[in-house]
Amino acid sequence: MTRDPAVTYGSYLRIDDLLSLQQPRSTGPEHDELLFIVIHQVYELWFKELLHEFDRVVQLLTSDDLPRAQHTLKRILTILKVLVAQLDILETMTPLEFQSFRERLAAASGFQSDQFRQIEFVLGVKSEGAVTRFPDGSRSRLALEERYRQPTLWDAFLHYLTREGYAVGRAHLDRDVTAPIAPDPAVQAILVSVYRTDSRNADLCERLVDLDEGFQEWRYRHVKMVERTIGAKPGTGGSSGAAYLRTTLGHNLFPDLWEIRAAL
Repeated sequence: MTRDPAVTYGSYLRIDDLLSLQQPRSTGPEHDELLFIVIHQVYELWFKELLHEFDRVVQLLTSDDLPRAQHTLKRILTILKVLVAQLDILETMTPLEFQSFRERLAAASGFQSDQFRQIEFVLGVKSEGAVTRFPDGSRSRLALEERYRQPTLWDAFLHYLTREGYAVGRAHLDRDVTAPIAPDPAVQAILVSVYRTDSRNADLCERLVDLDEGFQEWRYRHVKMVERTIGAKPGTGGSSGAAYLRTTLGHNLFPDLWEIRAAL
């Protein structure tokens, strides 16, 4: 393979384009608005990468490639830790510093992140209302519509267990993939057997528990960051702010993996 001498670090990564995307709206501009923009743009890039990796995990489970599926899940878990760590940086901004440019956000809100909603859909937290919130025909609407119809990571896991010889019922294999993931005693009995007799697949179960816990950790830290920054004030874009975010806490993504703890 020949090298193209015209390709440089800057051209390959499109550095000039990248650095032109941070456009503060406040007069001055206010010092901390650049930090706010950079952090949230970086979040969107990590969300893009997470979706890329989740698609890879589903593909690898579908092809019964457990070692590489485990490796990819480890990468996802590491990215989640980075997402949490970025909140530490955002929390260096005081409430007064945020208030100095907050009105410039107008109707913009993290609630409008379609990529985060896509991640929720992959993990089984689906909402038709989250789809219709975006304009017909837009990139975000089309992406969410596709994710809404797709099986979740949990569905890929159950199909994988079937190919591993476990008798997962047809009701679960053929379930409505837009419906919430609900706990089921029959699935729990299978998982208890996996943990007791199949260390290879028990490790996979534990990585899914790590994923569930890591996602909940991000949600919790996000809520506390919002409370620390704006308290009980409404969020930008008309959302209820921390009050809404608190309602997302404490919901297990994969409830069967938590229900079996007492039986192990």
